[in-house]
Amino acid sequence: MNAPTEPTSRPPASPPPAGHPHPHESAHLHVAGEATYVDDLPEPAGTAHAALGLSAHAHARIVAMDLAAVLAAPGVLGVLVAADIPGRNDCGPIVHDDPILAADTVHFVGQPMFAVIASDREAARRAARLARIDYEALPARLDPVEAARAGELVLPPMRLLRGDVDAALAAAPHRIEGQWQVGGQEHFYLEGQVALAQPREDGCMQLWCSTQHPSEMQQAVAHCLGIAAHRVVVEMRRMGGGFGGKESQSALFACVAALAAAKLRRPVKLRPDRDDDIAITGKRHDFHYDYAAAHDDEGRLLALRVDMIARAGFSADLSGPVATRAICHVDNAYHLPAADIRTLLARTHTQSNTAFRGFGGPQGAILAEWVIDGIARTLGRDPLDVRRINFYGGPGRDTTPYGQVVADNVLHALVDELEASSDYRTRRAEIAAFNAESPVLRRGLALTPVKFGISFNLTHFNQAGALVHVYTDGSVLVNHGGTEMGQGLHTKVCQVVATELGVALERVRATATDTSKVANTSATAASTGADLNGQAAAAAARTIRERLAEFAVRRFGEGCEGGRRNGGDHNGNTHTAGHRADPATVRFADGQVHVGVHTIPFAELVGEAYRARVQLWSDGFYATPGLHWDAATLTGHPFHYFAYGAAVSEVAVDTLTGEWRLLRADLLHDAGSSINPAIDRGQVEGAFIQGMGWLTMEELRWNAEGRLTTHAPSTYKIPAAHDCPPDLRVRLFDNPDRADTILRSKAVGEPPLLLGFSVFFALRDAIAAAGDGRTNPPLRAPATPEAILDAIDAVRRPPTPDA
Repeated sequence: MNAPTEPTSRPPASPPPAGHPHPHESAHLHVAGEATYVDDLPEPAGTAHAALGLSAHAHARIVAMDLAAVLAAPGVLGVLVAADIPGRNDCGPIVHDDPILAADTVHFVGQPMFAVIASDREAARRAARLARIDYEALPARLDPVEAARAGELVLPPMRLLRGDVDAALAAAPHRIEGQWQVGGQEHFYLEGQVALAQPREDGCMQLWCSTQHPSEMQQAVAHCLGIAAHRVVVEMRRMGGGFGGKESQSALFACVAALAAAKLRRPVKLRPDRDDDIAITGKRHDFHYDYAAAHDDEGRLLALRVDMIARAGFSADLSGPVATRAICHVDNAYHLPAADIRTLLARTHTQSNTAFRGFGGPQGAILAEWVIDGIARTLGRDPLDVRRINFYGGPGRDTTPYGQVVADNVLHALVDELEASSDYRTRRAEIAAFNAESPVLRRGLALTPVKFGISFNLTHFNQAGALVHVYTDGSVLVNHGGTEMGQGLHTKVCQVVATELGVALERVRATATDTSKVANTSATAASTGADLNGQAAAAAARTIRERLAEFAVRRFGEGCEGGRRNGGDHNGNTHTAGHRADPATVRFADGQVHVGVHTIPFAELVGEAYRARVQLWSDGFYATPGLHWDAATLTGHPFHYFAYGAAVSEVAVDTLTGEWRLLRADLLHDAGSSINPAIDRGQVEGAFIQGMGWLTMEELRWNAEGRLTTHAPSTYKIPAAHDCPPDLRVRLFDNPDRADTILRSKAVGEPPLLLGFSVFFALRDAIAAAGDGRTNPPLRAPATPEAILDAIDAVRRPPTPDA
């Protein structure tokens, strides 16, 4: 057989798989309404529906549960309580202190106590309300500061100490200190918690679950049912948003659905009402700070002491690693010569708080921005100038409090670029002139930076696996351990595989995440989805490419141009005269394979390789190198690299009503060499708005009985289209990452949420302008109109005689 030669003409090449703004792989399904989520799956014959019976007390002993009326309700097939769980009644991800169904005591209003299974969802929900529960009320702690001071903690205190903070505070020319707090945040994913369980033969269980961590759901269900993990399969095609709320807290819903399915021997679906979903699940941790910082005449930080109290809720959940990451981000972009950072995780009789986009990083980093902003106003300097002189720099100013060297610092160049492109200095002068002439409206401006560490701070989570299959027609299927929640992970992984194999992106397809295909996966969290799973998929595709290259050399390759063919053997392998080509020189691009002077279509080579019995599938594995962490001293090298960014926001505040508008935002974010600029820009925009929402309008409120009163769209405000600025400018910073990240890209899921800081500090700037401009407004977060009016009143109030 003669080897095919280069064609004289070829249709226009497709856009390159990586580095091009390809559409999201499911975009056409989303806009057509054809993308299937768990609740869209056709229900197997005989599917029953579950609903949860929830506690009405924040802290009480369950004296008696009379469920007779529940069982007698129309359509009810059964009721399950804690005693019906054959295995372990626990869904805590780390500490086993989180019951699936409360057995003896309830610890927050909304805690599930029993499950009703009925023929349809409405029948189950109606029946759940018929239970008669006798409680013995117990003391309830709702305030995290009071709980911490009383020693009510879910985990031991944490402390990171660097340098002599006491001496630095005592000797410093200036000192700023105070107390502050930031609120929590509801995940408010578009798709709520949902699970569908179906019994299989031989005691096995199939589960479709909206979760960021299928492997953890597999383990939780196995422990609940008292069976081995290999009898449980969890499949997850896509989520309608997660933001951390489906990392660990999807376990309760998965376990109840599986338990009901196992008991009734029929499929069971559990999809709670939105109000129940919000009442049951945990939120972003609210943080309370007690801080003192030393600085010099220029505003340069000399030392920082901060005690942080986080509301953990009634159980540990992921509060430990959340606190660890908060500690590791208190520095944000700034060098701290001396630091004493302490964290207490307060046990309160409220929902058990959990992961949320940023995972404690935002709560740590914003304290640094609060301190810097306060120092600048006290000294009468532009906050940007004070931020700049505190940035990490060269030797002696390049090491974090936890001991990691900031080796990839691009903050100075990035902020220079943003300052120029946003006309920061000109606008600062224009705003000052506007405020001088405006009696009611005040404008504010702020530029805030971001340095965000990328990796799980639990080292063994930094691993991933993938499978890649090449079919005989040249099409490619990839399966990996990451989950798709709208962030474009499947799209990026397909781009990576297409790049490795040199084929068009449309020739690669990703399948649903499935614990029976890739085992022991890590959660899709910590912004590591593309980093880990992209590397694993690339490793699998590279193995196949190398096999194909070796086959191509055996089949077609001469050692040099003009080499002569000597025929073939009985297996069809062609022998060449002279030196055989090096497989490493075989090039895969544009759907073609180039072997020396010869070219063969990828699909044709694959077909020939199959007939020659070359393995056309492979697994891939990746473990992030160079990570280490000492949990006792809170020191080490916890992050593979840092992602950077900065934002400039301009706001207008009505000083009579406290209402405000974001007028313009300029965002510049470091995504390395972006795999997909369109997806990355979308992530930056969404994260910025979500961060703005957390700090300005999303307010969680509990009443005196511990009932969450902000439990629905009618009572909990998230940003909407009209809250976006009319002038939003988003750019990616040109900064190819180090060679050992996937295609030299950087993570972009969590870091840009911190760009929303700029909105909060622009509001604080506008409020300060309502006073003398030098008084630090005591603006609490979220900066609701009420909070803004309180801060305006404070900066306008005459000082007390002893102030």
